[in-house]
Amino acid sequence: MNDSTNTFFGWVLFAGVIALGLSAISSRVFDLQSPETPGYIIEAAEAGEVDAGPSLAELLAGGSAESGQTVFAKCMACHSIENGGANNIGPNLYGIMGLEIGNHAPGFAYSSALSSKGGDWTWENMDAWLKSPRAFANGTTMSFAGLGDGQDRADLMLYLNANGSDLPLPEVVVEEAAEDGEMAEGEAPEGEEAAGEDTAVEEEAAAA
Repeated sequence: MNDSTNTFFGWVLFAGVIALGLSAISSRVFDLQSPETPGYIIEAAEAGEVDAGPSLAELLAGGSAESGQTVFAKCMACHSIENGGANNIGPNLYGIMGLEIGNHAPGFAYSSALSSKGGDWTWENMDAWLKSPRAFANGTTMSFAGLGDGQDRADLMLYLNANGSDLPLPEVVVEEAAEDGEMAEGEAPEGEEAAGEDTAVEEEAAAA
């Protein structure tokens, strides 16, 4: 092996040592610069803290059939709602509220997913159907994705109900919370019960 070959391998070895040293130094530098804690802390809401929003009964109470008629424009490509109207791609919807699911329009070929669902078109069932037809009746042939806005669904149901149906609206349940300092009926104020007990003891002692 001549001198030039020795020199070449010497430089190669030297370069390898330099590269190894730089790698070790850089890893230490980046470790020192890395933060010990993340820059952002995302706090997820605990269970029970999510605001569920107005109930279905509240949305219906505050809704309107007039607004529902506007929402129904999205349904007109497949449905009619006139009394005696013809079935289209979807069944005629006149008088649908309160009737049997998958069996209200004579002559219409419902999907087995809907006809075998069972039950009636209650407010709750219709709300679930309008929100996501596929989730309500898996396998339905209805291609509509659904209405994500709860108020739109409530308004649309009011419009359906105003056309041949007369389903009573669900009752709005109002939760009444006791105000601070308000006592339950028959409950004595703090201190009065103890004062009454002291008075009874004094009377017994006097009688003795």
